[in-house]
Amino acid sequence: MIVLVTEPEFRRAPDVFESEADVTCIPVPGDEPALARAIVSHGARSVVVGSVRYASELYETLPRGGVIARFGVGHDGIDKQYATRSGLLCTNTPGVLDESVAELAVLLMLAAARHLPTLAAEMRHGTWALGSAGAELRGKTLAVIGGGRIGQATARIASQGFGMRTIGFLRKPGTTRPFDAVTTDYADAVRDADYVSLHITGDPANHRFLNAARLSMIPARAWLVNTARGAVVDERDLYDSLAEGRLAGAALDVFDREPYVPADPARDLRTLANVILTPHVGSHTREANRLMATRALQNIVRAEAGNFGGMDLLNPEVINSTDVRR
Repeated sequence: MIVLVTEPEFRRAPDVFESEADVTCIPVPGDEPALARAIVSHGARSVVVGSVRYASELYETLPRGGVIARFGVGHDGIDKQYATRSGLLCTNTPGVLDESVAELAVLLMLAAARHLPTLAAEMRHGTWALGSAGAELRGKTLAVIGGGRIGQATARIASQGFGMRTIGFLRKPGTTRPFDAVTTDYADAVRDADYVSLHITGDPANHRFLNAARLSMIPARAWLVNTARGAVVDERDLYDSLAEGRLAGAALDVFDREPYVPADPARDLRTLANVILTPHVGSHTREANRLMATRALQNIVRAEAGNFGGMDLLNPEVINSTDVRR
């Protein structure tokens, strides 16, 4: 069985993709026109893709019953409705990257608390200076926006590892573990926060969730951490809040456009001293990469075997199609 793997994802776990006994994995470009040409050229039924947004050709080129396997958990780049109309099964890899992303979220809080980027840069330039005093995380309040697996993992590390007080914001009443408190009121969640960590999906309902109004509810002393999706933040409003001192700082691993391009050329987040930026590396650990690759291929193999119940299906309604149930 031939499976096409977009090149950035192939490079993250080549040993897994090259060693799968029942599958021949071929690295291909990730942009949609090139990927579509590769599907035709290789006669492939299934692809493993990253976070690139696919609009049309992918769904029109894969044969019915094929699989679009997301290497990762977020799937806002895949049009599930289009895929379902085309008879394609869409999957992701939930649960295997929770710790990696949660650890980065906490790392970004630590880096902010201890002015790590500034100190490291000054040392590289030969400057030995204490600078401003840092802060401990112990006793501080963390508002976790989104109570899914990654949000819960972040709260657990912050609480058990650093003695932070954690408040979970949930859209509707749900789990209270491992949070100290939960609320469905965003304003209540962030009112006393020293750090606000975003863990909501990039679905249309959350587009620019963190806008000027919600940013204004966060205390001016607080730092914002985003390891979720760039689209959930209005980057123009965030820039204004940071530049005007209405927010202490922001540590961002994800952006509305990746690689990062300012939403407004006059509001470039890279120009602000109170911003820490990383290039979407939340799940980029050796452990998570191997697990994501294994899980993505597992979903494809199970689809070929007709084991739909064992898959991480994002569009389960597609299995009612007789073409898929061959």
